[in-house]
Amino acid sequence: MAKVEKSITVNAPVEKVFVYVEDPTNQLEYLPSIVEVKDMTGQGVGAHYRWAYKMAGLRFEGESTLQEHIPNERIVVETKGGIVSTWSWTFTPKDGGTQVHLTVEYTIPVPVLGKLGEALVLKQNEREADQAMANIKAKLEG
Repeated sequence: MAKVEKSITVNAPVEKVFVYVEDPTNQLEYLPSIVEVKDMTGQGVGAHYRWAYKMAGLRFEGESTLQEHIPNERIVVETKGGIVSTWSWTFTPKDGGTQVHLTVEYTIPVPVLGKLGEALVLKQNEREADQAMANIKAKLEG
């Protein structure tokens, strides 16, 4: 599995940041390649939704299930479908704001992209994670 880790400090209270990130529909604002979030069911652990994502010009569809939910502290979401991944978010109070840490572990669909595309996808995912964190910060501080 490939892995991306990013952290950023957001000048907003933990409660505000957590509520924003835990709502799957907000992914359309902060994840650059997400193109659709739908069919949301449930709340807390076991909550589920479907998504569509564009990577390297290809559309991938799948579903996500909330595996861990500790209010204002931690969210863990597992995805299945075109991309298999685990998204682990932690939220820590810091100097009146929030330290947000994201770890994404994922399997690159190499048979679809080919070995040559694998390195490009790794770099793209690093940039996407940087952009997602910057987008969360801009949205919640603006």
